Amino acid sequence: MKISLSGFIIIVFLNGISAQERIPGFNGKSSGSQNDLELRFDRELNPGNYETWIKKLSSHPHHVGSPYGEEVTRYIAEQFKAWGYVVKIDTYFVLFPTPRLRALEMTFPEKYKAVLSEPELKADATSDQTREQLPSYNAYSADGDVEGELVYVNYGVKEDYEQLERMGISVNDKIVIARYMGSWRGIKPKLAAEHGAKGCIIYSDPRDDGYFQGEVYPQGSFRNEMGVQRGSVIDLPVAPGDPLTPG
Repeated sequence: MKISLSGFIIIVFLNGISAQERIPGFNGKSSGSQNDLELRFDRELNPGNYETWIKKLSSHPHHVGSPYGEEVTRYIAEQFKAWGYVVKIDTYFVLFPTPRLRALEMTFPEKYKAVLSEPELKADATSDQTREQLPSYNAYSADGDVEGELVYVNYGVKEDYEQLERMGISVNDKIVIARYMGSWRGIKPKLAAEHGAKGCIIYSDPRDDGYFQGEVYPQGSFRNEMGVQRGSVIDLPVAPGDPLTPG
């Protein structure tokens, strides 16, 4: 019994070494060549490049259709060409609406007009690029001018409307105000409309992504008190991607 057990242990140990040396998907010979190739690749990596690239790519706003977006595209293509890749840049025409006018005002019980812009920060050298930045808005929002009573709907998800219904609160012909998080932002105006609301305001709650979670920007990574989310409220679960080419 002792001899058999010793033999069994030796076989398993040797098989383990063999499995470690061989890369899955490669045979013994090609596995060695692939290992050499990957080691050569690793030796060419320079951690300092990451900081250089990130600073270059993020030095100006580069949303779709922007001048710097084109520059970023060409910069990335040049890098890949320098590394020996064959690069091709394709052009696509997509629907990307941007607002001409934005306004958010409270008229009762007191008057208040939202600034709807982020202030410059001394610690952020790019924060003064206001002419290049997208305005604070969510793409594919409905166009219109509405006025009405405001109803808080928590995260504005299905369970929240069910709770409001149990409480006898209707959002019909009202403007709802919902917190970001808890769901994809595009679900919030969709559900609001399905429940009869004529408008939907989405705001960032510090408890979700602000000081309640940790240090705010620029000291930390969380949103500061004047930080604004930008994004899309397109109904992605139904038709992801550009509305002109859904799916």
